[in-house]
Amino acid sequence: MYSFNWIKQNLFSSWLNSIVSIVLIYFLASIIPPLLDWFIFEATFVADDRTGCTTDGACWAVVGARFYQFMYGFYPTEEVWRVNLVYTMLPFGIAPLLWDKIPFRKQFLFFSMAYPFLVFFLLYGGPGLSSVASNKWGGLLVTLFLGLGGILIAFPLSIFLALGRRSKMPAILTLCIVFIEFIRGVPLITLLFFGNIMLPLFLPEGINLDTIIRALVAVTIFQAAYGAEVIRGGLQAMPKGQYEAAQALGLSYWQMNYKIILPQALKITIPALVNTAIGLFKDTSLVLLIGLLDLLGIGRAALADTKWMALHVEVYVFIAGIFFIFCFGFSRYSLYLERKLNTDNNGENK
Repeated sequence: MYSFNWIKQNLFSSWLNSIVSIVLIYFLASIIPPLLDWFIFEATFVADDRTGCTTDGACWAVVGARFYQFMYGFYPTEEVWRVNLVYTMLPFGIAPLLWDKIPFRKQFLFFSMAYPFLVFFLLYGGPGLSSVASNKWGGLLVTLFLGLGGILIAFPLSIFLALGRRSKMPAILTLCIVFIEFIRGVPLITLLFFGNIMLPLFLPEGINLDTIIRALVAVTIFQAAYGAEVIRGGLQAMPKGQYEAAQALGLSYWQMNYKIILPQALKITIPALVNTAIGLFKDTSLVLLIGLLDLLGIGRAALADTKWMALHVEVYVFIAGIFFIFCFGFSRYSLYLERKLNTDNNGENK
C-alpha cells in the first residue's frame, strides 16, 4: 500500500507528471534489455584475443587479459604482494579520518599517521625490500597514489592558504594571493610539465625527485589553491558576531579558528570541497602526458596491442566504471557528512 501511494504521489500526481513518467518508463524498457544483453548475456568473458569474441555482446576478455596491468601497471609480479598490502591497509588508514564512531578509533589514528610512510616504504622499497622504480607503477596504483595523496596533502595546505589570504599581515596576504591566483590561472597540465621538467632545475645538486613525486607535487599545489578559495568563501560567510564572541571569550587567533570558525566554515563548504576533490581525482588522467601510465594510460596501451585493437568501448567503459565507483563514493560520503553535521535549532542531529 505504501509503495502504491509513493508511486501515485511521485510519478502520477498530475497529468503532466503522468505523461513524463510513462515516456521515461517506455524509454527505460526499450534500452535496458539490449544493454543487459550487451553487458552480460551475450558478452564474451574469456578469449585469447579479439577474434575469440564472436558474439554481438561486449568482449570483456580484454579486461581479463590486462587486469594485472589495470591494477598494478608493470610492478614486478614477485613483489606485487606489497601493492596488495597497501590496498588492504587503505581502508584502515582512512576510516579513522572519515568516521568518528568506529571501534578503537584512537589507536587507528596512529596507524593513519604512519600509513603514508608505510606506503612509500612498501611501494618504493627500503631495508629488506627490493627497490621498484615508479616507471614500473601504473593503472589503479598511480591513480590512487596521485588522487588520494593529492587530496589528503592539499587539504591542510588549503586551510592555511585560506587563512593567509584573510590575514592582516601584508607580507602573508600578498604571498597567499599571488600563489593562489597564479596556480588557479594555470592549467593543471602546465603544472605537470613544470614539475616534470623545470622542478629539478630548482633543486640542489644531487637531489632528483622521482617522476611520480613531481606529479604529486603538481596536483597537490593545484588542489590546494582551489581548495583555499572554497574555504575562504566559507570563512567570509561566517557572521561577524562569531569572531566577536570568540574574541570576547579571550581566545587566541588559532584557538578561535580551530574551535569556532573553521568547524562552521568547513561544514558549509563540504559540497564544494568534495566537488574539487572529485575533479582532481579525475584529472589524474593527465599524467599520461608526462609518461605515467594511470588507468587511462594502461587502457590506451591495451588498445595499442594488435590482439585487442578496436575494443575501445569495453576498455573505456571499464575505466569509467572504476572512476564512477570512487567518485560516487566521494559524493555519498559528502551527503553522509552533511546530514551528520546538519543540526536543528536545538542543536541535535537531524
